[in-house]
Amino acid sequence: MYKMMDYTKYQRGYYMPPVPSFDWVNKEYIDKAPIWCSVDLRDGNQSLVIPMSLDEKLAFFKLLVKVGFKEIEVGFPAASETEYAFLRALIDQDLIPDDVTVQVLTQAREHIIRKTFEALKGCKQAIVHVYNSTSFAQRQQVFKKTKEEIKQIAVDGAVLLQNLAEEAEGNYRFEYSPESFTGTEPEYALEVCNAVLDVWKPTSEKKAIINLPVTVEMSLPHVYASQVEYICKHLKYRENVVVSLHPHNDRGCGVADSELGLLAGADRIEGTLFGNGERTGNVDIITLAMNLYAHGVNPKLDFSDMPSICETYERMTGMHISERQPYAGKLVFAAFSGSHQDAIAKGMKYREEHDLQHWTVPYLPIDPQDVGREYETDVIRINSQSGKGGIGYLLEQNYGYDLPPKMREDFGYKVKSVSDHLHKELMPEEVYAVFAENYLNISTPLELLDYHFVRNHDVFKVVLTVKYNGWEQDVTATGNGRLDAVSNAVKKLTGMQYTLTTYQEHALDKGSTARAVSYVGIEVQDGKTVWGAGVHEDIIAASIMGLISAVNHAEVSK
Repeated sequence: MYKMMDYTKYQRGYYMPPVPSFDWVNKEYIDKAPIWCSVDLRDGNQSLVIPMSLDEKLAFFKLLVKVGFKEIEVGFPAASETEYAFLRALIDQDLIPDDVTVQVLTQAREHIIRKTFEALKGCKQAIVHVYNSTSFAQRQQVFKKTKEEIKQIAVDGAVLLQNLAEEAEGNYRFEYSPESFTGTEPEYALEVCNAVLDVWKPTSEKKAIINLPVTVEMSLPHVYASQVEYICKHLKYRENVVVSLHPHNDRGCGVADSELGLLAGADRIEGTLFGNGERTGNVDIITLAMNLYAHGVNPKLDFSDMPSICETYERMTGMHISERQPYAGKLVFAAFSGSHQDAIAKGMKYREEHDLQHWTVPYLPIDPQDVGREYETDVIRINSQSGKGGIGYLLEQNYGYDLPPKMREDFGYKVKSVSDHLHKELMPEEVYAVFAENYLNISTPLELLDYHFVRNHDVFKVVLTVKYNGWEQDVTATGNGRLDAVSNAVKKLTGMQYTLTTYQEHALDKGSTARAVSYVGIEVQDGKTVWGAGVHEDIIAASIMGLISAVNHAEVSK
């Protein structure tokens, strides 16, 4: 017996705003990208079992620039020599593009702030991000200080930033975070933020950033949105302040916190690629950006080569990207279910036939090719759960065979049986192998060697040269068409009784040397339909070989 978990030891540790703040509810969607700030090199790096080396951090910085980040938090330079050396390397080697602003983090403590500015010497432009914790629990248990004393720490830090920036060369902007904002009374967090802003007095030319971190998720996302809206509505100098969000993911709601926070009036998001960060991680900027993209909004970040981004990330961090990670995981576009595969296959065909401007394919929220994925290898995946539609679609997309519906069904059962027996996913070449082995140009026990037709009005006479059970011989018969004459000759030779029920053909390739493929279905004495396919440069030969393949298939299946 499991011991019952004691839920009574927990209580809600967040605070609702003192006045209703629910205007965000009336907004349907986010209509523009926020300002993005990557904190991969700070929050992301400090959460790794083995933090990145200097060279790895430099390589990761280049990846972030390539993706399109214009603001990148590069670390806490006063915290360790590695972080200090990394910032110095970026500055001394002139690795920071002119349109990129680096951000550095510092506690609101004098010696840490001074060392931070020392590390920034020579930097053309930077955001200096200062913070101190304001939550009730931290005030009570950690700092044992009053509200006024905690606010004074923030103000003193803001003053020192202002003074040191005036003495230094370079264009410095300021950011303040009431750390553990989600456990702070909103009206008190507002009071502290406004006190900091009164020091900085931001202008339209030099805006300040007020960051509202979800240091620990403590509430449903709508509560956080209400807190953000309250701050946005009552913040001083609001037109000259960039309201930023820094959500963590303790309750698994980091994306929802961010999106509702943007609806509530925020302008900026701090997060990481794939959500790497302390505990359950920071908010995943890739998911946020691609969610905008899927709504037809320019995310202003480029994830068109997602496989390469994933490879670089895993190599640099030693982390593994989940196969089900939104937009990036190896299986997020994969359909194994038969009904899903059928809907996707029909949706893709409908899209081709109607030349649609907008993406509407069922089960695929975005076009996988937009993030560097391929339909043939990433979308329709074949195992024992797959259906005839998906299996047929994969065969058509990879090899050009467009099977008749009933033949697709028969082929689908064979493929699923092989997958079930092997207990594994089948690759496209393995699916084709099942098709070739069971249907295509089957020449045992009956093999076509040659044929000759003579037409007399509407009657066709054929002379088939074949090898049957190892014996070469000629067989003659007539019919009301070429294939009917061949069928009568086959029946005469083998003694088999069947009815020709289905015949389809199409070009398999393009150009003057294109091959033709035929699909032939015959109904044998027990009412079962057996299928064959023939491929040849000559359509007549292809049709004969398709019929002979079906007959051989029936013989083998006895």
